[in-house]
Amino acid sequence: MPNPARLRAAAPAATVVLLSSLLAGCGDSTADGNGDVTRQKLSWRDCPAPSQAQGGGAAPSPLPDGGTWQCATMRAPLDWDDPDGDTIGIALIRARASGAADRRIGSLIFNFGGPGGSGVTTLPAFGDDYAKLRTRYDLVSFDPRGVGRSAPVECLDDRRLDAYFQQDATPDDAAERTALVDNTEEFNAACEKNSKKMLPHVATTDAARDMDLMRQVLGDDKLHYFGISYGTELGGVYAHLFPKKVGRAVFDAVVDPTQDSGQGSLGQARGFQRALDNYAENCVSQTEDCPVGDTAQDVKNRIAALLKKLDREPIPGISPRRLTQTAATSGIAQSLYSKDLWEYLTEGLEQAYDGDGRILMALADALNGRGENGEYSNITAANVAINCADDKPRYDAAYVRKKLPEFRAASPLFGDYLAWSMVSCTDWAVAGAVDHPDVSAPGAPPILVIGNTGDPATPYEGAGKMVDALGSDVGVELTYKGQGHGAYDSKNTCVREAVDGYLLDGRTPKTGTVCS
Repeated sequence: MPNPARLRAAAPAATVVLLSSLLAGCGDSTADGNGDVTRQKLSWRDCPAPSQAQGGGAAPSPLPDGGTWQCATMRAPLDWDDPDGDTIGIALIRARASGAADRRIGSLIFNFGGPGGSGVTTLPAFGDDYAKLRTRYDLVSFDPRGVGRSAPVECLDDRRLDAYFQQDATPDDAAERTALVDNTEEFNAACEKNSKKMLPHVATTDAARDMDLMRQVLGDDKLHYFGISYGTELGGVYAHLFPKKVGRAVFDAVVDPTQDSGQGSLGQARGFQRALDNYAENCVSQTEDCPVGDTAQDVKNRIAALLKKLDREPIPGISPRRLTQTAATSGIAQSLYSKDLWEYLTEGLEQAYDGDGRILMALADALNGRGENGEYSNITAANVAINCADDKPRYDAAYVRKKLPEFRAASPLFGDYLAWSMVSCTDWAVAGAVDHPDVSAPGAPPILVIGNTGDPATPYEGAGKMVDALGSDVGVELTYKGQGHGAYDSKNTCVREAVDGYLLDGRTPKTGTVCS
């Protein structure tokens, strides 16, 4: 299975694109340093087709108004403590502002989460959603270091990743526990073997410094920013390091910056259980009978029974692979990222009850970054590398076993799955930096922080914690009473008007604003 810590920070956008494909059937290596990187000139060109590490597919299509996507590579120091040393390439993408030149504010930089997601592929996939923002901003995104075309971290090959994601990630006995730990150590050793030079330099603080370099190279006095999911953590770290350089910034689907990785996993168990409860209630409240249960509790009981059965006997999935308990749990978790995916969950459960695991496996593949051609993006490798570089705690199997009752109380369905994710950084080659990120940003301007009450991956409570951590005179909280991961992409009119008014016209919503 992937490192489920990624679940607390992934954005659903790329998932929808990949899932539709599955159901339908210019990274630079390190180079010698060569002068002041702040004075470099970017060479913008038509974007190539995404690399395998970015997720593959076709080159981005032109925008509806005829505008084109352009790509460039920015040089950044491999080691920010040695700015004159080796450099790496950071892949960028942009669409120029569509409005009048005298109305242009600057660049609006997006990070869609992960950590490990490619902004170069995600931004054009959903560029239409940000058409109004493009009237006054160049829309810009990037592959953070270690991701996609930005000196990507490499671990296991595709064949071994297939086996890795099929393993039993919720062990029931000593032999299964040993196998899980051994497989985790094998994955981590492969990362060290294939990407040893990059692993010490992929922390969120490194990416934040890359963003400030990006701001300078793009010619902006302030960093205007839209961070989603893990992108909120990256934005908070940037605000802490460069409070006077923050422009207009939106944090949507907010990571709780006060939690260590273990607390984050426990909080996420509660969040995904809450989302599953909401899905079950929604299913049985429809005018037609819910096809996967008579009551909300019956829906959850039948899912639990399915997972228990799959633990003993997997069913056919996407040939030649079989749907295991772990893959099914991953698929169910993925479907809870967006209410738009709930119909796929219902259909997938109906199929699985009849012995057909294809839809749930397609959902799991979307989570794991597997394309229909069997090739994986590097989202899992990058996710593990960034999380393990950031997170100081290191947990072993004995610690997880001690915490299992607490996780199971938080979520009967996802508790074991998320508890065992805590061993992901076992024997990692690089020490973790901190227990939790520092996002205090005294002197920064107002930052709009949006929490979604039904968010599974970044539970709603994290938004209030981010506001407090930023500082009461910095964080401005907006609540969206909705489902799924994030608020702006829900297309809720109230949320859209608040965000657009803030980013385009500088109108900061009143803190405590509620949208439903």
